[in-house]
Amino acid sequence: MSPQLSDLAASFRRSLRAAGKADGTLRLYGQSIQFFCAWLTAQGRPTTLDQLNRHSISAWLADLIERGNEPSTVATRLRGLRRFCRWLVVEGELEKAPTEGVEMPAKSEKPVRVLTDDELARLIKLCQVPRGKAGQHDRRIFDGRRDEVLIRLLADCGLRVSELVGLEHPEHVDLDQELVYVVGKGNRPRVVPFGARTGQAIDRYLRARSAHPHAARTPRLLLGERGAMSADGVRWRLEVLGQAAGVPDLHPHAFRHTFAHRWLAEGGQERDLMQLAGWRSDAMLSVYARSTAVERARGAHRRMGLGDRL
Repeated sequence: MSPQLSDLAASFRRSLRAAGKADGTLRLYGQSIQFFCAWLTAQGRPTTLDQLNRHSISAWLADLIERGNEPSTVATRLRGLRRFCRWLVVEGELEKAPTEGVEMPAKSEKPVRVLTDDELARLIKLCQVPRGKAGQHDRRIFDGRRDEVLIRLLADCGLRVSELVGLEHPEHVDLDQELVYVVGKGNRPRVVPFGARTGQAIDRYLRARSAHPHAARTPRLLLGERGAMSADGVRWRLEVLGQAAGVPDLHPHAFRHTFAHRWLAEGGQERDLMQLAGWRSDAMLSVYARSTAVERARGAHRRMGLGDRL
């Protein structure tokens, strides 16, 4: 009898965890198997290993595309299933990976969402509130100072939302050196600098944080009403701020896009950006380099002034 894919998926997850893979990676790979099994069930077919073949995988991917999924989403699903199939071969469950020869869907060339200087200024202005009494927890003042730190760290450092909510005080924040110590994907640490205004905002927030009811219960830098802020909490807060400031489609990754876009547009080195952003391959870098190519070309043309020499 062919093994259940759910049982093999559980073993696969344990193998990934033993290899030190990040929780986000485990979740994405697991979703690929879960969604493939759901598709098999919808087709009236058993969710067993013998159903994991090239024909079924290709049909599943085609169905995802027909249902309106973005090519990048479909590619992510296939990537997870490929990793699962390679593991099955290594474990001796399969002789050959059925994903071999299955091509990735072409990725769409959508423009990267980049926040303008005016949008960033409106968001920061929205966070500014009147002063409160020293040592007294005022929710409106606290939220404003925390939100400014949230926005400035995302925009100034280009952090992932998971990295942002994982910051702890005082271990990960050095105000004197103006550095944050980040634990990125795959539990890989890196150091990211921030500017003086971001440091000032963090300093003002920390004074308000000291009076927060949960300040002594958790070392997490960003606190909410019930304790440490989660990634979903940050996303929700940005949605609220975006609506109030008239900034549409505001999400954490928009700040990361903006950080990379501005870095390259200002002539920053690509390898330095990879270090700051925590990228290990050129794949992500090429996305942002492409988004700023026209702007950089125009800037180079103005600096050279070729026409003015005639």
